[in-house]
Amino acid sequence: MDTPPAVSWLEKLIPAVWYGSLTVFVAMTAALSILLYITHPDGRKRTVRTLLVALAALLVVNISNQTELGQWTRQVAVIVLGLALIRLWAMLLFRLLLPVLRVHPPKILEEILVVLGFVGWGLVLLRLAGLDLSHIVTTSAVITAVLAFSMQDTLGNILAGLSLQVDNSVDIGDWIKSGDLVGRVVEINWRATTLETRNWETVVIPNSVLMKNHFAILGKRHGCPLQWRRWVWFNINWDTLPTQIIGVVETSLREAQLPGVAAAPAPNCILMGFENGYTRYAVRYWLTDLAADDHTDSIVRTHIDAAFRRHNLRMASPYYNVLTIKENEKYIEARMKRHLEERVLALRKVELLSVLNDEEMMVLADQLKFTPFVTGDIIMHQGSVAHWLYIMLSGEVEVWLTLADGGRKLVDVLKAGSFFGEMGLMTGESRTNTVIARSNVECLRLDKDAFQAILVSRKELAETISTILAERLEERRNREPDAMQDADGGMPKRAELVDRIRSFFGLNKH
Repeated sequence: MDTPPAVSWLEKLIPAVWYGSLTVFVAMTAALSILLYITHPDGRKRTVRTLLVALAALLVVNISNQTELGQWTRQVAVIVLGLALIRLWAMLLFRLLLPVLRVHPPKILEEILVVLGFVGWGLVLLRLAGLDLSHIVTTSAVITAVLAFSMQDTLGNILAGLSLQVDNSVDIGDWIKSGDLVGRVVEINWRATTLETRNWETVVIPNSVLMKNHFAILGKRHGCPLQWRRWVWFNINWDTLPTQIIGVVETSLREAQLPGVAAAPAPNCILMGFENGYTRYAVRYWLTDLAADDHTDSIVRTHIDAAFRRHNLRMASPYYNVLTIKENEKYIEARMKRHLEERVLALRKVELLSVLNDEEMMVLADQLKFTPFVTGDIIMHQGSVAHWLYIMLSGEVEVWLTLADGGRKLVDVLKAGSFFGEMGLMTGESRTNTVIARSNVECLRLDKDAFQAILVSRKELAETISTILAERLEERRNREPDAMQDADGGMPKRAELVDRIRSFFGLNKH
């Protein structure tokens, strides 16, 4: 039987003596592919699949029988082996060898090189099979014209993708905005650019479409870290000074050190205009995690709201003409009574106030101020002067001590039911610790003025309260020895505390 014509080109391409060299070449390629697999986790699937195809094709080439069926099987295996090796060596060249030489060509060149390699491999096989390539050359002009007309969109995508990567217009990982679409670039290939949106959507944009339209690269400025300016809007009634609003908001946001909010430039508050019945403000901050835009906006809004509530400031409400119906007086009375009982219960948990009778408890409960804080808020500064006490309803706070060397030490974590700030309320002394909200915290605040009338009417309470304060200070000395060593004059005695309380509340004048 005559040898099939196709066998002849196979024997010309790979003589029998070359099979051993081919095996060595594939083995070397496999070794480099393993190194590529280890050093480039992002392309492991493609590397493994291509290498397995190459090894399987080589195995078929080496073990196929010398029958006619075996020869044809070997020919197909050789074709597949060539294609797999072209793909592998393109990956090795662009991802392993060129980076060693500090050469980083655009990724799209790898795809173009692979396509050219496949075309070249096909031409070699056709030439070895006896086809005169000159006939292809003579008709190439017509073929080129037809292909150019039919593949103009594809060629446009290839050139656009090449332009995107050659001039570094867009890099993998960039966040871009094109029209209403916002997403992170995860791939730029010969045909399209792939984006992943915050909604867990994968969007494929043809390169030519992206190049024909303008697009913005978010958070990217030469020589600066990745951060993107965001706006948070709110309205306030006209009866509050703009300088007060701006000061409260900026102080709260800058002290809190919020996650996802850049420290520099610092968040700022701007008066944007005057509307019907209210003033319009905006907080501008710089977002560092572009994937968490709405979440970080929400954190900023909660801090703004908590800061306003602490300072008795109210957001503007829309004006409507509505028909109201007077609530049932019994219902209102019951609601106020329940509200007051809840506050009295919170006061009874404060050891310092345990000596008060029920009537005095009711008077204090009616004057408590609800004071919320958001995670990261600084509730008290060490060294500041504030004449009030906090009673925790929910959440946790951290108590920090600033040492003489400038360092900080966490000395306690307080939970719901605790209270702090008693020395500032009773003696007017400056704060000895910094208290920071570990979580969202709800507190009731008791001011000096609310306590003044009770102490004036019952002067003997000063001595009882001083005893409780002395015991609290003794416990604190055991828990925070550093703070007691730094305090001026050491720990005050009970008699001294009585004098301080009387002097602070002006009891000696009555």
